[in-house]
Amino acid sequence: MIKWITKLFTSRPQEENINNMKKYLIVGLGNIGAEYVNTRHNIGFKVLDFLAKKESLSFETVKLGSLAEYKFKGRTFFLLKPNTYMNLSGKAVKYWMDKENIPLENILVITDDLNLSFGTIRIKPKGSDGGHNGLKNINLVLNTQNYTRYRFGISDQFKKGQQVDYVLGEWTPEEEAKLPERLETSVEIIKTFGAAGLENTMTTFNGK
Repeated sequence: MIKWITKLFTSRPQEENINNMKKYLIVGLGNIGAEYVNTRHNIGFKVLDFLAKKESLSFETVKLGSLAEYKFKGRTFFLLKPNTYMNLSGKAVKYWMDKENIPLENILVITDDLNLSFGTIRIKPKGSDGGHNGLKNINLVLNTQNYTRYRFGISDQFKKGQQVDYVLGEWTPEEEAKLPERLETSVEIIKTFGAAGLENTMTTFNGK
């Protein structure tokens, strides 16, 4: 009887840990408001909106953001669009990471990157903020740089002093025409991250 009780109480934490490892927090960075919807800086929101539409998911307004749940191959993906504005993204990430008991290695942050040509994919397990205010705040709040980020290239085709206008500007018609294919690839990146792991995701998609 004592052995059975001991097994019961020791197995529960193990089961919880296994279940937590099947949960993923996918964070799309962006700014709320109609004026930002189609801007380069909102590519994180755009990716999650594309996935939600493709899979007939609905976002719900929750604490510190909008959230949708996506089930795939026994995994649960929490798709989060923070409503804190870019500079305070870390607050939303930390809250939902703690609330759902999601381990750090199961977090994927989707962000724009000026240092990559348009549509270029770079997935990394850690790194500096690279001057990105959203990543800077996440690093500060989580007190670590060791979380996976998917950087989506937006290029740096702007004149000196016009970086902010460029980042907060809308896609060109040429970029708009190429976005659907890149968004499809982004959905596959999210699925692969959960189903096959980080290493396989980087091998399959980096540089594509």
